[in-house]
Amino acid sequence: MMLSTLKHHHHVTKHKPNSLFSSILTLFSNNCSSLSPSSSSSFPPPSFAISKTDVADTINTWFTTRHQSQDPLLIRIYNILSSDDDFSAALSALSLPLSETFVLRVLRHGGDDGDILSCLKFFDWAGRQPRFYHTRTTFVAIFRILSCARLRPLVFDFLRDFRSCSFPHRARYHDTLVVGYAIAGKPDIALHLLGRMRFQGLDLDGFGYHILLNSLAENNCYNAFDVIANQICMRGYESHMTNVIVIKHLCKQGRLEEAEAHLNGLVGSGKELHRSELSFLIGVLCESNRFERAVELVSEFGTSLPLENAYGVWIRGLVQGGRLDEALEFFRQKRDSEGFVPCKVRYNILIGRLLRENRLKDVYELLMDMNETCIPPNMVTMNAVLCFFCKLGMVDVALELFNSRSQFGLSPNYMAYKYLILTLCWDGCPKEAYRVLRSSSGTGYFPDRRTFSTLANALCRECKIDEMWDLLDFALERRFMPNSSTYSRFVSALCRAGRVEDGYLMRGDLDKVTARFSYAKMIMGFIKSNRGDIAARLLVEMKEKGYELKRSSYRHVLHCLLHMDNPRTRFFNLLEMMTHGKPHCDIFNSFIDGAMHANKPDLAREVFELMQRNGIMTNASSQILVMKSYFRSRRISDALRFFNDIRHQVVVSTKLYNRMIVGLCKSDKADIALELCFEMLKVGLNPSIECYEVLVQKLCSLKRYYEAVNLVNVYEKAGRRLTSFLGNVLLFHSMISPEVYHSCVDLRREKEGEFLDSSMLTLIIGAFSGCLRVSYSIQELEELIAKCFPVDIYTYNLLMRKLTHHDMDKACELFDRMCQRGLEPNRWTYGLMAHGFSNHGRKDEAKRWVHEMLKKGFNPPENTRNVI
Repeated sequence: MMLSTLKHHHHVTKHKPNSLFSSILTLFSNNCSSLSPSSSSSFPPPSFAISKTDVADTINTWFTTRHQSQDPLLIRIYNILSSDDDFSAALSALSLPLSETFVLRVLRHGGDDGDILSCLKFFDWAGRQPRFYHTRTTFVAIFRILSCARLRPLVFDFLRDFRSCSFPHRARYHDTLVVGYAIAGKPDIALHLLGRMRFQGLDLDGFGYHILLNSLAENNCYNAFDVIANQICMRGYESHMTNVIVIKHLCKQGRLEEAEAHLNGLVGSGKELHRSELSFLIGVLCESNRFERAVELVSEFGTSLPLENAYGVWIRGLVQGGRLDEALEFFRQKRDSEGFVPCKVRYNILIGRLLRENRLKDVYELLMDMNETCIPPNMVTMNAVLCFFCKLGMVDVALELFNSRSQFGLSPNYMAYKYLILTLCWDGCPKEAYRVLRSSSGTGYFPDRRTFSTLANALCRECKIDEMWDLLDFALERRFMPNSSTYSRFVSALCRAGRVEDGYLMRGDLDKVTARFSYAKMIMGFIKSNRGDIAARLLVEMKEKGYELKRSSYRHVLHCLLHMDNPRTRFFNLLEMMTHGKPHCDIFNSFIDGAMHANKPDLAREVFELMQRNGIMTNASSQILVMKSYFRSRRISDALRFFNDIRHQVVVSTKLYNRMIVGLCKSDKADIALELCFEMLKVGLNPSIECYEVLVQKLCSLKRYYEAVNLVNVYEKAGRRLTSFLGNVLLFHSMISPEVYHSCVDLRREKEGEFLDSSMLTLIIGAFSGCLRVSYSIQELEELIAKCFPVDIYTYNLLMRKLTHHDMDKACELFDRMCQRGLEPNRWTYGLMAHGFSNHGRKDEAKRWVHEMLKKGFNPPENTRNVI
């Protein structure tokens, strides 16, 4: 896979005014709140209106300035290498002066720009040209490029091929191997190969020894380091590079005092001090929070260095030590007072760390500074700008720069690709993010697990099925195994897109954590496609794999099977497969439940009887489900027969009695329900609160108030407190009929001594029905009710209904008091208030209440719609 075609940039446009560059962030001034407040700078006011295209064009113009200082031949070579055409013929047509020096120039150019693929292509092409042979130096150059790009496996591939072949050219075979493995971070192999060389009477030169010594220092091979350092001294290879590596070695061991002594020894012996010796020690001191000593060293040895180098060393040390604010302050102070302009490397170090900490204002200021001081950006700067626009939320500008990368030779690095892909996903453009990833394939970039998962999730969310298939293939080609949650989301996306068969084929890639969710999605997908047979197969697979099965899964699958051909056969075949081995009562109950929801009560009864025949103990849940299936199908007589059959077989549980009473009430069989309720009490069972509530409600709806009040009395005699539901039912019906109050009085008179002292409740019912004249205010009445049963929103609605007939101001006070007590007004509350104001001729206030009701998301009741 190749990079996108690079077109040669024949001319460089003139700089647009700096005012345009200064206006970049003003275009998105609303983003300022997300920027770090640590920078004292503020964005300049816009001198004229600009568009995002202007921003991208301005950055493009700045980026193209880097070509002005570069060799046009090198630019031409890399344009050819980056094209999709036959680059070999095009390079041959240039008649390049191939030599070790020229090849190194070309590789260095590509390495600085991070164009790894083009470097590899040129290296391969040059090695196949007649009369040119790669040398150890050219091999080392390509090894370093690959190692810096974190592509060490490619270095190992090179070395493996190099060891297995014979080369009729001038490359020093053993030297190349030793140096190659040292650069690749394998100093143990390099030492072994050096030993073989020495056995054959061969030896490394000074260059090779220093690369090996540096590798030993980097990989903390302390003993071997001392041996090789002695060898370098013995052979007279000691140089400036030796000093740098020794100081690095001492610093990595934490021997900082010895490193300082070594520096003092160099200065004392009159040797010229380079920046590298000091910068490494300063960086380690800053990382160790020994900033005072670092300052002293900069002052002490800085005079031995050029001004720019000394300042640069200090800035780098502060950044490495995490003292970013001090580094910026030092930079600004020296810039303003001494005109100090650091090299682009120092700018890049500062910009990179500021980007990492999301200090975008400071990044912007440094980019402005680079532009105004005419420092052409290098590849690191260009990638930082790409990341900057992504972090700023201007992903369209970043994408425009990415699409125009061929104009200025931009080769995005790992971070630029990552930020661009992530930002596009977060911006709702997963397809564009995927295109960016595919365009990066030739560079060797592959996202980390988080970036890959974010892209995959975004594609799945948008149901980009084809792109998702391609992404999975792309990952597997690179031996990257997506996690199970990615497959799970993809299966879900396939089901949403109606491609459940494809999801079914992928189920083997799911682990136990995510598989249950994905299986449920596939089951629903096949059910929507009327493929209950495959849905049933998935249900069996879930059971075999030990996944938790919810009753709703059985319900959906069975409903689908029972609406296919041969429903009974399919139903019992699935039951047999699910109960194979160790039949469990819960599985049978799930099938009874499925038959109930499919309105197949006979099938539910048949499963119940199958349990009994096979000696599987039925429980109360099994009995209740069968009975509910009869009630659901309005087969009340069958429900009663089933109940009586159970009564003759075993002692009926309280749960079954309760469910029977509730079912009979809902089926308008109040007499039988009442009879069963008293039967329960007779045998010493206590009906549930729900039984009393539905019975009292049903009796009141039939205007059988005497029986309802009597049942409430029985309920209270059992030592239970009146519930809000029971109290509200009595109050509501007392407003409809005075018979509720009369029933209370008659029952108390008839059963004097047995009737509980409910005079307070009787009083409240009398007040609500209008049978009693009381002097209580509505607030006092509210307090009396609270002593009888807990007051809820329904109780307040009843009080409000009473108030709205004669006093809307008091009704408003009651509304406020209700809200203060934490109760949330409902649709009926607002309807009562609006209707009350309307009846009192206060139309404007009525409309305000209706509008408030609409704002809360409630639909106005019929009697208030004429108010709008």
